Amino acid sequence: MLPEHRPLYKIGQLLLILQLGSRGRKSSLPRIQLFNWALKRKEREAILLDAGQKGYLKVSAWGFDPAVAIAISYALAEELMQTTSTGYSISSAGINFVAAFCKDPDCFSSERLFLEKVGKSITETMVTQVSRGWEEQ
Repeated sequence: MLPEHRPLYKIGQLLLILQLGSRGRKSSLPRIQLFNWALKRKEREAILLDAGQKGYLKVSAWGFDPAVAIAISYALAEELMQTTSTGYSISSAGINFVAAFCKDPDCFSSERLFLEKVGKSITETMVTQVSRGWEEQ
């Protein structure tokens, strides 16, 4: 099984997205899926880094990975994440989980580097504007 399809690996990525790349440590599902899509290829990461610097996201579409839905279900069951009115947030147990695996500098090192660079610059508004464009086409 590919590592990115393993639930624990995906849970770690999702928690990092919420911890390092989300304002208030919360995010909508489309935004989580956008980051998941970007983490699969360096050129996609470059698109988000550029969008964060310009303040405008120009992506025609991104994939919605079923592995994310499975990982979210497990993370909710383990109380590492919680639902919000607009999506998901990291729980205190999730914050502790991230802190534990971040003690190893090699654990999720490329994901952490990317998320630290992009920071919280990809906003919910940017994601919403792109998805509105899908509805208009």
